[in-house]
Amino acid sequence: MDGVSTAVEARHQSVQKVARLAGSVFLLVGIAGFVPGVTTGLYGGLEFAGRGGDAELLGLFRVSVLHNIVHGLFGLAGFALAETRSGARAYLLGGGAIYATLWVLGLVGGADWIPSDDADHWLHLALGAGMIGLGVASTRRRTATTPT
Repeated sequence: MDGVSTAVEARHQSVQKVARLAGSVFLLVGIAGFVPGVTTGLYGGLEFAGRGGDAELLGLFRVSVLHNIVHGLFGLAGFALAETRSGARAYLLGGGAIYATLWVLGLVGGADWIPSDDADHWLHLALGAGMIGLGVASTRRRTATTPT
């Protein structure tokens, strides 16, 4: 392989590694939402869906059964889409757009259908910006510079 092919291959693998890492985090969060001690108010406070429950992941982020399942599935989607460069990029950019949308919905009061509060809203902003930023940064073209 020449130097250009090696650099292109490394860039392709980079976005795939980032997507796998993000998928791993989401899968772990989905599982952690069902673990006593990691999730407070688990017994008697974990509702199937909506904002009615008192369960909080790490005592900070509100969760429900459906919320945990969606995080787990979102993580599995990251693994599946990370098999290709285009899939990994789509996962990061699309997932980032979804989380940015959830942030906006939280700000305007349209996120009543998910268990959320201020901590969740700001986490959604960070996830949205982070995923979009990583999706762009790990796939941008780098131009070669020549020494003068």
